[in-house]
Amino acid sequence: MSKTINVNDGKCADYDICISNGFQELAKLLKPFLNMERKAVIVSDSNVAPLYEKEVRDIIEANGNECFTYVFPAGEENKNLDTVKDLYEFLIENKIERRDILIALGGGVVGDLTGFAAATYLRGVDFIQVPTSLLAQTDSSIGGKTGVDFSKFKNMVGAFHQPKLNMDTLKTLDHRQVLSGLGEIIKAALIKDKNLFEWLKINIDDVLKLDSDALAYMIEKACIVKKDVVKKDPTEKGERALLNFGHTLGHAIEKAAGFSLTHGECVVLGMVAAASISRKRGMIGEADEKEIISLLEKCGYDLKISGYDKDEILEYARSDKKMEAGVLKFILLDGVGNAVISKDVTREELLDSLDEVLN
Repeated sequence: MSKTINVNDGKCADYDICISNGFQELAKLLKPFLNMERKAVIVSDSNVAPLYEKEVRDIIEANGNECFTYVFPAGEENKNLDTVKDLYEFLIENKIERRDILIALGGGVVGDLTGFAAATYLRGVDFIQVPTSLLAQTDSSIGGKTGVDFSKFKNMVGAFHQPKLNMDTLKTLDHRQVLSGLGEIIKAALIKDKNLFEWLKINIDDVLKLDSDALAYMIEKACIVKKDVVKKDPTEKGERALLNFGHTLGHAIEKAAGFSLTHGECVVLGMVAAASISRKRGMIGEADEKEIISLLEKCGYDLKISGYDKDEILEYARSDKKMEAGVLKFILLDGVGNAVISKDVTREELLDSLDEVLN
């Protein structure tokens, strides 16, 4: 089983997203990008490399290409400029040139870091995304946003750099990481695809059982949502901000938690808070809000967390890169499947919304 979605914004992006049960398609897909003189560098982390690195390396070497592997310690705390510096040194020591290619094998941390290194090493080398987590497959690997964390600020340093190929593999998925990725899929449904939201309400049990047909359908629909938004606004000058639904407060909670909660878990909390503001403004009804909460509860998310200070979370939110001329861009729902950008959400509304998720 494999499906292909093309991403082409008519400007800087033109690549395929291939969704497959495993790596059986990878050899065929890589072939156009691996001429005999081109070196390949697999970049992965200490969790993913032991699982998949040899399989991917064997495919590359069977094509006749010289292949190197750089592995860094897994975890968001290692998505920083120090790791990028070490990767630069590895590339220099192995005489990686501008014509060569990097392959990001892993989740969102690996993809973001590899993409940023590819964008900046020798002023830009090609790279390919091979995301192995549901979150990376449906969100971070699509659209060309790359970056690393700086100090306590998430993704504060980055660049837009489009991959040459995105190869999604539905293989071994940890349950907590499934939930992390599922949060982004529910977000995609809420902002742009009411039909996907209705499908999730009916089919969520199959999704949680990791039924391959259900996963493939859901991932395809979520990828199409992000592709369509990115196509219209590749460098986030306008509509692409809609993809940040749940992220403003979600990122702030993630920082306050010291990244002990997953990205998707925090985005879910941010969506609950944003849905509350939307309902209180009369933009969605109580029934809509209850359906959103009901779906999230069926997934098994913790929708209440303890031990966090509202003012601290709000301070993190106001230091977010989404600030524009001192104004916080906040994404609300004007009905399920229709997100809008608001620049007038008040401090009081934000504090009240945090009451929905903080014990």
